[in-house]
Amino acid sequence: MGILYEQIDSVGWGIALFVLFALMAFNEFSRTTKWGGIVLFLIVPVVLTIFIWPTTAAPGNTYGTGTWFNWVKTYSTLAGCLGFMVIRYRPALLRKKWILLFPPGILALNILEACIRDFQVYFYNVPDGAYVDHLWVMSGPWNLMNGFAGLLNIIAICGWIGINVSKDRSKDMIWPDMIWPWIIAYDLWNFAYVYNCISDHSFYAGFILLLSCTIPSFFIKKGAWLQHRAHTLALWIMFVMTVPSFADRLAPVPSTHDPRAFFIVSLLSLLFNLVLVGYQFYRIRQRNLNPFKDEFYVDTKAYQTAIRQNGLS
Repeated sequence: MGILYEQIDSVGWGIALFVLFALMAFNEFSRTTKWGGIVLFLIVPVVLTIFIWPTTAAPGNTYGTGTWFNWVKTYSTLAGCLGFMVIRYRPALLRKKWILLFPPGILALNILEACIRDFQVYFYNVPDGAYVDHLWVMSGPWNLMNGFAGLLNIIAICGWIGINVSKDRSKDMIWPDMIWPWIIAYDLWNFAYVYNCISDHSFYAGFILLLSCTIPSFFIKKGAWLQHRAHTLALWIMFVMTVPSFADRLAPVPSTHDPRAFFIVSLLSLLFNLVLVGYQFYRIRQRNLNPFKDEFYVDTKAYQTAIRQNGLS
């Protein structure tokens, strides 16, 4: 993987593909069946919380799963999955416009949590790299760059007034205004965040995990990116909390620890999000849009395809 990771052999790629397809398969299972979602995002986490995670994700464990961030991220992501299920199976709730604030709110909260973590790593002041809470990190300007990129990504969240539920059997939560420029900006930001803050876990927690929600968004169920992201993220976090040795011992893919890699991925994240926010402000002025009442991309092919394919036209 060039400047980002140490060399990955064929076995490593095989494991990575297995993880990718497993996440996508479980996402489809939870997406297309109500009981699948209830089992995966309610029953399983309750059982794991009581019997497994107090041991595998105990504070101070040698794999870094016992940090405040890991626990907060786990439950905030699960809250998103369950909240989206309520919207999907009780679509009448969408008549109450304040309900529409939940999806962008939980999304913004998850991004903000990661921004705080990036800033925290910067203030660890370990420019040569060090293990902090059993995770290898390297403080540098990239943390600030990507932290600000995440804040820009929050600003760029738009069009939640158009969130709806698909008319097919899967009853997906559709956000048609969340089209590919925002998704790519998020992916670049999130990969840079994972690379900055859990560098030696970022091949799976960044690259593979992001593919597992981006592929379905573009090729399986368009308009449902946030739902895909919440499901795959929750599945991955639950797996890591349960088998914390996976990325360190069972199938490690260490990063190169090269400062140039940190700088490049964070610079790409910052630049793309700057362009995205600038373009959205341009559309607001050009079309006299209200960010709290209007959708931004109704005239685009991506928006219209999502509407048509989900029976919302």
